[in-house]
Amino acid sequence: MTDRIARIGIALATASCASLTFAQASREAEYYPVDTLVAPESVVLEAGGLLHLDDRLLVCTRRGEIWTIIRPWSDSPEFVLSLDGLQEPLGLLAGTGRDEGWILVTQRGALSRIRDDDGDLRFDRVETVNDDWEISGNYHEYTFGPVRDANGDLWITLNRPFGPEPFGPKDWRGWAIRIDDQGRSHFETAGLRSPCGVAASPDGEVFYTDNQGEWTPTNKLAVLERGGFHGHPWGIESAKRPESLVAYPGPIPDRTPLPEFVEKFPSYTLPAVWFPYDKMGRSASGFAWDTTGGMFGPFEGQIFVGDQYHASVMRVDLEKIAGRWQGACFPFREGLQCGVIRVAFAPDGSLVVGQTNRGWASHGNKPYGVERIRWSGKVPFEIRTMRATPTGFRLEFTEAVDPALAGDPASYSMSRYTYRHHSDYGSPEILTEACPIEAVTVDADGRGVELVVENLRELFVHELHADGVRSASGAPLLHADAYYTLNARPVGD
Repeated sequence: MTDRIARIGIALATASCASLTFAQASREAEYYPVDTLVAPESVVLEAGGLLHLDDRLLVCTRRGEIWTIIRPWSDSPEFVLSLDGLQEPLGLLAGTGRDEGWILVTQRGALSRIRDDDGDLRFDRVETVNDDWEISGNYHEYTFGPVRDANGDLWITLNRPFGPEPFGPKDWRGWAIRIDDQGRSHFETAGLRSPCGVAASPDGEVFYTDNQGEWTPTNKLAVLERGGFHGHPWGIESAKRPESLVAYPGPIPDRTPLPEFVEKFPSYTLPAVWFPYDKMGRSASGFAWDTTGGMFGPFEGQIFVGDQYHASVMRVDLEKIAGRWQGACFPFREGLQCGVIRVAFAPDGSLVVGQTNRGWASHGNKPYGVERIRWSGKVPFEIRTMRATPTGFRLEFTEAVDPALAGDPASYSMSRYTYRHHSDYGSPEILTEACPIEAVTVDADGRGVELVVENLRELFVHELHADGVRSASGAPLLHADAYYTLNARPVGD
């Protein structure tokens, strides 16, 4: 009877969560409606990679296919099977330089390039660019990318295996590899776990997302740099090889609070953003910078990150202080049809989302597909940015606030917490303390506020709730929550 009651409780909690998600998605749809690509029943779009070419959308699938979709959002899109027989492709990129006229595609065991020689939308040639890593035969040895950095080199990320390795352990698992214009490998950074997303900023810096698990307290977004170590011990023995550009970090201590771990391992690359578990998804995936020039709304220059489990897209605003990337993440759009794997901005400024549920459960009731998120033209009342100041944080809003409510410290609440770096699956929030809002100053134009906050601490996530804030017209925030990862505090008055 007790077990039955527990199951009923879980079912009710799940239904309640689904109801709240639906209600929030309905509010979000006023500003960011979603269109679903309708494909023929014979087309299984388990999307692992997206690439826009004029009026065509290329989608590679986990089944090894590449589909060319002509006029995908018209009333009569045309689907062409351009290639099949690939091994779990999970990324597409238009070629440049020596690869001009080719499409680059990652497979499980190789970075390849493909070409349509006669213009019939079917690829005639497949060539290997690089296959300097090996696979053990484990099901979870995914390869992500490629992306191009500021120098034109290509980056890929390698998933660590989970479970049996029938071909035996292999080097370089959990690494990021840079491939130069001659096709040569450079083993740049180690300690990755399940690096599902990898993308380059408009300035050509390469970032990746990782998924919560052992040695990864929660999902994160971090920069990939030469010699960096991202905390996971799997694959660090490869650092002893002469090709490694990462110094061997030595044994990794277990059950260490993050600030202590950072002190012991100066090579550890601090995440720019931690995504608090369940509050901001469970499985961070592909991401893209908004470079649409305002076609996607008031968030130009920010990052939009998919989440597979929540079937959602999150928003990130970054800044660099004392040489360290850091910033805030915000909820953005829930209620998509299934788990988000890839996102890519289209020429019309919409955000196209590639999805699949195979192998993982997620919110949403579809097994796979492609959707797009459009801006309706209406500006939502949101916290547009959250930036660190010497005494707290500065918030900027998408429209003017009610100065009396926004200037009242009681309209806000804040706490801080960090994580434990350990071999357990994920970490609870630890060392949690309140961060009282001591004072608030509202800008003369009502578009920004300065929060004076007590008890701030570096290497902690600072969780903000601004439920009491209203716009000048009396509207509540569409999303009143923000989560700022504070790696360094600004110096100043």
